[in-house]
Amino acid sequence: MQVAVIGANGGIGRELVPRLADAGHDPIGIVRDESQFDAIRERGGEPRYGDLKGEFAPALEGVDAVVFTAGSGGDTGWDKTLLIDLWGARRSIDACVDGDVDRYVMISAYNASEPLAEPEALAPYRVAKRCADDYLEQAPLDATILRPTTLTDEEGTGRVSAAFEYHDDGGPDISRADVAQTVVACLDDEATVGETIRLFGGDTPIEQAIHPGD
Repeated sequence: MQVAVIGANGGIGRELVPRLADAGHDPIGIVRDESQFDAIRERGGEPRYGDLKGEFAPALEGVDAVVFTAGSGGDTGWDKTLLIDLWGARRSIDACVDGDVDRYVMISAYNASEPLAEPEALAPYRVAKRCADDYLEQAPLDATILRPTTLTDEEGTGRVSAAFEYHDDGGPDISRADVAQTVVACLDDEATVGETIRLFGGDTPIEQAIHPGD
């Protein structure tokens, strides 16, 4: 598949683009800064310009699937969180509907199911993620929502723990590399369509952990 990665130069995006290429997909790295194009190419992707606050829909031309892993970042204000994590996500979903792109994987956040949970300081971020997730669930797309817990830059293990229940007790931190590999596995497993999956560090091979009923 041609897989567009929105936020391809972010922490998960940098791990995801080469893994998509290794899996036989054609990754397209969508970024809003053309100075990042060479970095996308070096990771095996085709760079395209797309600004979630501006011109965006043409970047999805011809793609088969979209992965949303963009984020405003921890150093910005809540205004940027609304514009990127919520409104930007909604714009990308609408662009997929309008452009007949059926497959969509959302990188959300653990506790998006409980936006007012502690710590209170993260509540606006979780609200933005939850509202974007809810909008995706109502869209006519083949969607998977991933809600990873705290992210690390450790090496990937190829193993995770996953929870399909609406509520759970949490679990160990997870590497961005393992989240990226989970995205690849979801794209290759139609059983994950319609699922919201919480991700933690763990000992179960990714392909097994994310398959409902396993």
